[in-house]
Amino acid sequence: MTDTSILTATLTAQLAAALDARAALMQRLANEQTDALRLFHGSVEGHPGLTVDRYGDLLLAQCFHSPLDAEALTALESFYATRLPDLAFVWNDRSQANSRIGNPLSQAQLEAAMLPREMHELGVTYRIQGRHAGQDPWLFLDLRAARRRVMQEVPGKSLLNLFAYTGGVGIAAAKAGARFVVNVDFADTAIKVGKENARLNELPVRPRFIKSDAFAAMRQYAGIGQPERVRGKPMPPFPKLEKLAFDMVFLDPPRYAKSPFGVVDLVKDYASVFKPALLCTAPGGTLICTNNVADVDRELWFEQLQRTAAKAGRPIQSMEWIVPEEDFPSSDGQPPLKIALLRV
Repeated sequence: MTDTSILTATLTAQLAAALDARAALMQRLANEQTDALRLFHGSVEGHPGLTVDRYGDLLLAQCFHSPLDAEALTALESFYATRLPDLAFVWNDRSQANSRIGNPLSQAQLEAAMLPREMHELGVTYRIQGRHAGQDPWLFLDLRAARRRVMQEVPGKSLLNLFAYTGGVGIAAAKAGARFVVNVDFADTAIKVGKENARLNELPVRPRFIKSDAFAAMRQYAGIGQPERVRGKPMPPFPKLEKLAFDMVFLDPPRYAKSPFGVVDLVKDYASVFKPALLCTAPGGTLICTNNVADVDRELWFEQLQRTAAKAGRPIQSMEWIVPEEDFPSSDGQPPLKIALLRV
């Protein structure tokens, strides 16, 4: 057996072990009207950089460190075709700079990858495609635990969903009986998908989508205000919003982003985005915030949140960690995605 064949056989065994380990989880999720989960989490299950996700009838495999060779890719596709038949397979090699998708597909493969599909999670329907104009899937599966908790907490309450992307948290909140939902994101494409997600579901309340820089929206909702000129320079246009406190705020910022309104930096300055989100949260309300940077220590991050809240005069009354579910295993009990539920 060649070295390549040995590696391929090893990969197949790893995929099988991961799938077998999820048998009970898959049954529980199916009972909850969920047909989307991570089937292989390579960083922990033996092949760093490789992920395999199911989204409804879509099987999405992605590699972030180095591409799979042809033999390994064929083995991966064949394994799932046998164990989970009737799923459309899409392969995205994202090992290039900035995780850009680099591998071409045949015309038939591309048509399958670009086909709009539906997936379901906790009884909520979402739009999904294997490929689209952006890079990341339209729903992040490791946030399922947070969406689950929001659905438990939100009935009868108002929710502000910041850095909403395609509005997954907001749609889940509306489905669960939120009184009022606002999704804020700056990207037209993400908002378009979010509105489509809303149309796919029977919702007791229609969520609002606001195209805005998150800093501009937060400052206005918090009552701080957003000047139209800063240091003598005009700011880009932004929607005018009235001061409004929300019962729940969901803060899911990217690792780093810079705009004329402010800088998001989850490593060096989480406080700059956390403080205005906190000030949008009603007294006695709940703020759920995330940090997806693996190198950030969970306890040190929480200490920073505590200091920032105290300085803002809105001390944290209690906190709880929300941990990603079993399809996102962690070798040390410290998953890269940190989710903190704060009572403020």
